[in-house]
Amino acid sequence: MKIHYTLERSDDTPLVLAIGFFDGMHRGHQDIARKTRELRNPGWSAVVLTFSNHPSAFLRPGSEPPLITTPEERVDLLADAGYEECFFVPFDSAVANQTPDEFLKKTLIENLGVRGVAVGRTFRFGHAREGDVTLMERVLRENGVAFAPVEIAADENGQRISSTRIRNLIAGGDVPAADRLLGHAYELRGKVMPGAGRGHGMGFPTANLAVPAKLLPRDGVYAGIARHEGRDHATLVSIGTNPTFDGKTRTVEAWLRDFHDTIYGHELALRDLCFVREQRKFANANELLAQMEDDARAVPYPAFG
Repeated sequence: MKIHYTLERSDDTPLVLAIGFFDGMHRGHQDIARKTRELRNPGWSAVVLTFSNHPSAFLRPGSEPPLITTPEERVDLLADAGYEECFFVPFDSAVANQTPDEFLKKTLIENLGVRGVAVGRTFRFGHAREGDVTLMERVLRENGVAFAPVEIAADENGQRISSTRIRNLIAGGDVPAADRLLGHAYELRGKVMPGAGRGHGMGFPTANLAVPAKLLPRDGVYAGIARHEGRDHATLVSIGTNPTFDGKTRTVEAWLRDFHDTIYGHELALRDLCFVREQRKFANANELLAQMEDDARAVPYPAFG
């Protein structure tokens, strides 16, 4: 996928454009991607406009939500959804201060030459969020641009699918429910860094991930899958502050079943997380070891690839 870091293009290939922040790229976002592809004529490109920072980080600093996906993960998911190009730009004063009319006529029609636009039904845009889909539809159609407002996605029980709802599920530790709404697995990716080495000494060597700048599940122990160099391994994941050893820094550690390689500096991706138990402080290392041996029974066996 070709990425643009400004709202400019160097070619005149006709494009249809989806607009949104798309945190998590959940099932509702995937509906917008499908509609964007449907708007194309032969030879046209399906393109997405999104932001490198959450709009709230600019409009109300400190109020922005913890994100389901890092910027790198979001770009990967957008590419997986079939977008051929991405405008990945900062949400700043140049964006925030545009009137709805300026955004539609100058940015989308004049600068980008859009032939079609797809957004969610509740999409708002322009200074003070004054623009809505009714205005967008009128202006775009007056200028010969196809427009597709996409209905809000709902789950099997008729409840709305939203990034906020998914964040609440992840924060509460119900990652399987979040995965169902996402339509793909929530992941924790990071480089493996040296840790305190306690796990190795106890016979449970763990990979300590550099914690990504994103929403983490609640503290606890999880069963899951770790992917390393294209191969999947059953894993046990600990998220928290290591209370038995009076830790203060929140860490993410993964024990991989039947895995003995040294992988410092390698990237590890954790997914399919399923809550096993709360973190708690044990009286000593022997009690912790006994619990870890019990926890390991929650991990599938054997490892698979």
